[in-house]
Amino acid sequence: MIERLLPTSVSAFAVRGDDPEACLTPEEEALIAGAVASRRAEFATARSCARHALSHLGAPPAPILRGPKHEPLWPEGFVGSITHCTGYRAAAVARATGMLTIGIDAEPHAPCPPSVAGRILVAAECDWIATAPHAIHWDRLIFCAKESVYKAWYPLAKRWLGFDDAVVTVDPAAGTFLARLLIEPPDGVPMRFGGRYLVEDGLIMTAIAVPL
Repeated sequence: MIERLLPTSVSAFAVRGDDPEACLTPEEEALIAGAVASRRAEFATARSCARHALSHLGAPPAPILRGPKHEPLWPEGFVGSITHCTGYRAAAVARATGMLTIGIDAEPHAPCPPSVAGRILVAAECDWIATAPHAIHWDRLIFCAKESVYKAWYPLAKRWLGFDDAVVTVDPAAGTFLARLLIEPPDGVPMRFGGRYLVEDGLIMTAIAVPL
């Protein structure tokens, strides 16, 4: 489903659950040495999704390692994002010649625990949720959107971005959102990240793709 939120220049691949045939390279195996079986399966399936997505763009198979904040490190010439939640794994990639950055996230369509909502929502978001239509758990959707923002932000800024460092506005009629940063970004990093969302089959999905 994630591909429905992304432009055609982005290659996306997703699966429900874990792929028992997903394999890791030796370099990737080293990243999760000692992990429990469920974490290994999740990690392997997400990496398999990423390789499938890259192959559609003509990239040869290669290990997808991770950086200091556990962000995926893509082969030279590509940008992308990975997400996984209960029962869903996905990756989206594009050539860096046409796309600046990508951020995707998937979450269960369920309310955030109050303690979590209190940490992720700023006052303007709380005010909007109080008057928004009730068919969607907007607190979880805003959390999902901010996760996508962070995944799009970090490869460019190489700096932490807190939940209270951006305010998200949602357009339910259009199925879109706009995140406005409340801090000054480094040179070359956008002040705003626009994205699209989808709520379907028990999942919330958000996606940001910033073209050059």
